[in-house]
Amino acid sequence: MQGFINLFKEANFTSHDCVAKLRGLLRLKRIGHGGTLDPAATGVLPIALGRATRLLQYLHPDKAYKATIRLGVVTETDDLEGEIISQTPEVKVSLEEVTETLKQFTGKLSQIPPKYSAIQVQGKRLYDLARRGETIEVPPRNVEVYKLEILEWRSGDYPEIDVAIDCSTGTYIRAIARDLGTVLGTGGTLAKLIRTQSAGFSLLDSLTFDELTLQLQQGSFRAIAPSAVLQHLPRATLILPLAQKWCQGQIVAGDEEVLSNCPVQVYLEDGDFLGIGHQEDLEVRRLIPDLVYEPM
Repeated sequence: MQGFINLFKEANFTSHDCVAKLRGLLRLKRIGHGGTLDPAATGVLPIALGRATRLLQYLHPDKAYKATIRLGVVTETDDLEGEIISQTPEVKVSLEEVTETLKQFTGKLSQIPPKYSAIQVQGKRLYDLARRGETIEVPPRNVEVYKLEILEWRSGDYPEIDVAIDCSTGTYIRAIARDLGTVLGTGGTLAKLIRTQSAGFSLLDSLTFDELTLQLQQGSFRAIAPSAVLQHLPRATLILPLAQKWCQGQIVAGDEEVLSNCPVQVYLEDGDFLGIGHQEDLEVRRLIPDLVYEPM
């Protein structure tokens, strides 16, 4: 029970609910997740088991989503879970206008997160402040949308557009829906959200709770190894004597092929994963331990 699960989060579950349910299924206390999903959203939720929870900070940060944006509706939470603030039926907007406006939402953006979100401001969660009716200025965040593709357009009183979005961590798709509606002058909110990729995990390979339960009953469940999850990081390999020193917290000779000052996954020459380090380039490259996963 050391490694990762590519879990399919179902609707009406919080990310915390998923962790709690997994603790019961796996009879394991030390479980964490790699990126919150709103209760109404579905899709990929990376799960770390046992020692692998220490590796969550090193997962690939980029994510991908499929989203449905509804125009003509504004809600408190920027999605259909919240109270409706305003509605504008018979929205007069064309696909061509939407397509042109969406170009503003690619690249590097300064984005104001929804006031109902898990971000902490002054030590308090925004959703807790919002539920108490407290008004607080939410600082903008720098995010990046790498790709935004229109999948389908449905006209009507409240037009809807399906989009595929590849983005950096910290990007709120609800904020994109809200801001698109603001720029168009129609109002907008998020109607549906599926996370299709996260931390290198894909929706196609995700496990539902039912599938996981069946694997556990059949004895076929195997956690995903760290080596399969950390492929975006450079790799250094150590011979046994150096590996032993490194796992004891000592600095050893580094790899000339690996860049300095970035996380490096470290392996024993037989392929065993040892942990995460970084290199310093002084007179010679030095490999410094940051996280020893498997003491020797």
